[in-house]
Amino acid sequence: MKKISKKILAVVLCMTLAFGMSAVSTSAEESTDAVKRVSVSFNGDSQTSRGFCWYTEEYTDADVQIIKTSDYNGSFAGAATYSSENVYEHRDQFCHKVTVSDLQPGTEYTYRVGDKSENLWSDAGTFVTDDGDDKFSFITIADVQASSDENFAEASETLKGAVATLPESEFTTTLGDYVNDNTNEEWDWYFKNFQFSNMSTTVAPVAGNHDGNITNKLNINVFNSMFNLSNENTESNVNWVNGVYYSFDYGNAHIAVLNTNDMYPMSQSQRNWLINDMTNSDADWKFVFMHRALFSEGKNINKPDTIIMRNVLGEIFADLDIDFVYAGHDHVYYRSHPVIGDEVVKDVTYVTENYKGEEITFANNPDGTVHILPSTAGTKRYGLNEDAIDPIGEACAFDLSTRDMGGCFMTTVVDGDKVIIKSYLVDDETKEISLIDQYAIKKDLSQKPDIEATDLPTDNVSNIGAYISNIVTEIIGMLYSYIAVLLPQAIKGLF
Repeated sequence: MKKISKKILAVVLCMTLAFGMSAVSTSAEESTDAVKRVSVSFNGDSQTSRGFCWYTEEYTDADVQIIKTSDYNGSFAGAATYSSENVYEHRDQFCHKVTVSDLQPGTEYTYRVGDKSENLWSDAGTFVTDDGDDKFSFITIADVQASSDENFAEASETLKGAVATLPESEFTTTLGDYVNDNTNEEWDWYFKNFQFSNMSTTVAPVAGNHDGNITNKLNINVFNSMFNLSNENTESNVNWVNGVYYSFDYGNAHIAVLNTNDMYPMSQSQRNWLINDMTNSDADWKFVFMHRALFSEGKNINKPDTIIMRNVLGEIFADLDIDFVYAGHDHVYYRSHPVIGDEVVKDVTYVTENYKGEEITFANNPDGTVHILPSTAGTKRYGLNEDAIDPIGEACAFDLSTRDMGGCFMTTVVDGDKVIIKSYLVDDETKEISLIDQYAIKKDLSQKPDIEATDLPTDNVSNIGAYISNIVTEIIGMLYSYIAVLLPQAIKGLF
């Protein structure tokens, strides 16, 4: 009996030791759901820098471990560790931010975020840095704006379709309104359902009016607390109240991300920043990402803030020689002809070429800016506004209500002197992906526009006089649009 007991005890001890060693070995690389809302965003030089952001329920340190994917074998033993003291409480949880600025261009990295001292880590994620050449692609969606876990899951199917369509995409932008009521629960649902993308690419987030707006239930500093974005481009950092505006170079393109919550309709400080930012760039292609749209056939296009914004920004975009403006907010699909301010460019020529085995028709070196609204990736979809203020109708090249159809996504391929944009629907029932629209531009890159670089003040104190003047002139301009454009248009529609 004693021999048997000793044998049993020995077996139990061996099993206990084996299990314990196995548990220790596993926990060394084990992730946990305690680390959530993970994202990697543009913050600084797209070739060498990234901003990491994540949340925990309890206070923890902020550490990021990064290793070249080519060196990653399932272990972070050889990874570089970056730490930050940028941890703060936000809405009863803890936001962590770490910015890394010594990465190598054109490199894929694997990373995890968490607390090294506690061995508390997220799952492993990946991203790729810009290699600086003139060939890259990216994915665009807009207005997920869900209010239930089920609707976030449905919207995520749209982005899954986008990733399957353009697996070589190097980054993703969402054009605002990630959530509907801006609750902690909604943000958790968003990050849970979109983790597959947020942890496998770099994101270029755009602030929407539902994402943290001082006029929307006093939701202050929410958007800025969901992503690690740079405010260093502005002398005044007060824009964190309702969003962030920033810019970055990628390949041979320069991209400015605006904050259209900075109303009414956009501060002089942000306008001046945009002018400074774009005039100091000699990139071949210039993009603007924003939430509220200047050109759209959605329900918001005739509202005062939109009319003022179009009156102001349309001319600025024309002066800055912006090629494309991507916007959201109205939950319908709309693509304009090239426009200069409110005027449609009439003399555009087109050429059809074989591009990688496909016949593509390119607008050949057109003047003006093309505005595109890629409907919504989510389930909250609107009908077309047949009473959209002139010249919206005249400027429209293609429009579509995706109501009862599916979520929409857009792909952009930049290849030297060519940009090719394609828009797709993901069918609600079958998940079948279908092309609904495409547009392409080819331009002579040797003909740089003659734009004089400026250095306008971007702080609020210096722009107080402009704020006062803008209030008067822009309200007058908006009233003129109502009286001289919308009213006659409405009367004409009666007959």
